Amino acid sequence: MASTVAVKKKKKKRTFKEWLKSRDGQQVEVMIAFMTIPLLLLFVFTYLPFGKMFQFSFYNMKYVGERTWVGIKNYIRVFQRDDCFGALKLSLYYMGGSIVQLAIALYLATVLSFKVKGSKAFKGFMFFPYLINGIAIGFIFKFFYTRGYVFDTVLQWCGFDLENLPYWLRDQRINNISLVATSVWRYFGQNMVLFIGAIMSVDSTLYEAADLDGANKFQQFRYIILPSISTIVTLNIILSITGSLSAFEPSYVITSGANGTATYFVVMHEIAHTQQKVGLASAMAIVLLVIILFATLLQQLFFKYVFRSADDEDPRAGKKREKEAARAAKRRARAGKGA
Repeated sequence: MASTVAVKKKKKKRTFKEWLKSRDGQQVEVMIAFMTIPLLLLFVFTYLPFGKMFQFSFYNMKYVGERTWVGIKNYIRVFQRDDCFGALKLSLYYMGGSIVQLAIALYLATVLSFKVKGSKAFKGFMFFPYLINGIAIGFIFKFFYTRGYVFDTVLQWCGFDLENLPYWLRDQRINNISLVATSVWRYFGQNMVLFIGAIMSVDSTLYEAADLDGANKFQQFRYIILPSISTIVTLNIILSITGSLSAFEPSYVITSGANGTATYFVVMHEIAHTQQKVGLASAMAIVLLVIILFATLLQQLFFKYVFRSADDEDPRAGKKREKEAARAAKRRARAGKGA
């Protein structure tokens, strides 16, 4: 009888302080602490500066001094200035280089994913340039391309005459291609490693079945590897093309933007830090952000269309087709009865 009465008694509610000291309260405190600190850092060092930059883009201002409201005039000037709009055209060189870079990386990753002697050492050598600081790579290639230095010497060993060789960093027909080659050399190892990781995750039984069916290596790549790593391919292309829009180190370190090699970021750096036109530079940054977001959206739509066959293999899509077939069969049966 006493036990029944005890069960029926209402449990005493814990106070807020007691709950905080309990296990549940401490777990919530830890979760809030781990969430608050990163979010606070993200807000202070990312979103708050971005908001201030967006605000600055509507002013004619320097780092120190008075500000004058100009509205959207800075955004109009971005497209009116030849150096700003012309620098965007240079991104096409880097976009083309990123496609070449990904093609080389995907080819080598496919070859090295099969049993090849010395593949581990080769992977290490190819990935090593990505570990080098971008400024250091800039100085390396600055001397590499200098007239009469490393590259010209190697070409002379191959039988070329120095007088017939172009100035790799001064000739405007080829200097941007030389800078793009620097970026390709640095980043294709990273893409290669990502591709290898994705290819190694493909089920090996698919290769065995393909061998039994008589498929060659190219057919295995086309029908097994490429559809299986479509997500990584899409991600690498998006990162490479958006990165080509914000290229900075090769042009700034190797040529200082001279002879028509100034990329969008180099021009923005010149306007912001040398000319002290902070409002115009902020507008340039916002325009670049919009272009990158638009390019990313287009790429996602494009690859969604390219790899639509892989989406068709989704189990949910198969079930949907089965339901549609069942409904069509019912309609045909009803039509037959009516006849």
